[in-house]
Amino acid sequence: MVEKITKGIKISVLTNYEGIHSQNENRMFLFSYFITIENQTNDTVQLLSRKWEIYDSLNTKEIIKGDGVVGQIPILEPNEKYTYRSNCLLQSKIGAMKGYFNMINFDSKSHFKVQIPAFQLNVADTLN
Repeated sequence: MVEKITKGIKISVLTNYEGIHSQNENRMFLFSYFITIENQTNDTVQLLSRKWEIYDSLNTKEIIKGDGVVGQIPILEPNEKYTYRSNCLLQSKIGAMKGYFNMINFDSKSHFKVQIPAFQLNVADTLN
């Protein structure tokens, strides 16, 4: 697990290799990742949008931007957690992801970015 705290918001990431997936006759490697967002501040915050950078060991980079996460724009009260699961397809057995969430603090009305720590996506047999 990797973790990072930005402005009192803790992001934790767990990953899992799910197996080979065929897409348009291409062999792809499917990974799932679980993100936990924990509000360690005394204020209410909301996740508005995200930006991901996805790296594949075949030197490809994909940028993903969008509103919310998995169709949600969660509001977190102080000390509340929100966890979601998503997936990523890579062309190779090794990759990485990093990014940030755009959030708003309801009490101060200020917008801020929360860094998502870089994490690895690896098929277990590539680590030996």
